[in-house]
Amino acid sequence: MAGTNTLEFTDANFDTEVLGADQPVLVDFWAEWCGPCKALGPVIDELATDYDGKVRIGKIDTDANREVSVRFSVSAIPTVILFNDGEIVEKFVGLRSKKDFQTAIDRVAKAG
Repeated sequence: MAGTNTLEFTDANFDTEVLGADQPVLVDFWAEWCGPCKALGPVIDELATDYDGKVRIGKIDTDANREVSVRFSVSAIPTVILFNDGEIVEKFVGLRSKKDFQTAIDRVAKAG
């Protein structure tokens, strides 16, 4: 389901791959049964290609990885969270435009 540049995050690798990353990380919390999540998938894949090498972009399946979802209070999906230096920079709930994500990513990438 994910594009070639889109990473897969799990409960097991989240702390290392996201919180410990030396780049900003955009995480898409999704589930297979979620229609809006499927609609957002291609946007996440495009962002992963657009920002390859600058920002880590990936997805975490909330059904298979409940621990991280609970830890970050993900109660509705899709939820997309932008992390930088292990901290939440911005949290998007619901279907959003590619531009919304680009604006947030560009703000963090320029500040870093």
